[in-house]
Amino acid sequence: MRKQFARTPYAVSFLSQGATFTLVTLHVLYGKNPGDRLPEIRGIARWLAEWAREGDEFGDNLIGLGDFNIDRQGDPLYEAFVATGLRPAPELAGLPRTIYDQPQAHHHYDQVAWFTGEVGAPGLKPPLRYESRGGNFDFRPVLQRSLSNVALSWKISDHFPLWVSFSVRPSL
Repeated sequence: MRKQFARTPYAVSFLSQGATFTLVTLHVLYGKNPGDRLPEIRGIARWLAEWAREGDEFGDNLIGLGDFNIDRQGDPLYEAFVATGLRPAPELAGLPRTIYDQPQAHHHYDQVAWFTGEVGAPGLKPPLRYESRGGNFDFRPVLQRSLSNVALSWKISDHFPLWVSFSVRPSL
């Protein structure tokens, strides 16, 4: 990267049942040309991987989340995102991310991802484990009422909240 991230990432750490986990929220600059996003996505993926490898407790169980402005799985943006070992929740793969997504034409802008230990990458440290559950929340039926999508995007968001489930309970 030749400049800083478009928007400052924010991080918060939690301790539960002896497991420290850190959530890092990000928002990659959109821009008209997808190629313009590539340096920032590469930089973020490298930064997260370096942080996770440092060995301090705040790098344990590092989870990146936010708007990465990835158009689709398999495109150069997605490949840069997963190149350092970050893996998004598989349960989110086919879900709409925005109020503007069309059936069969979903974007993958928003992600929740962590290191799984594949290809020499760091991984989740026990007792934290992914429970293979996740989804999105379409708030339009509850909140839209008489608002158009454009008005709703300015009042609330044009992105659906995503969720995934982790556990810190000991495995049985």
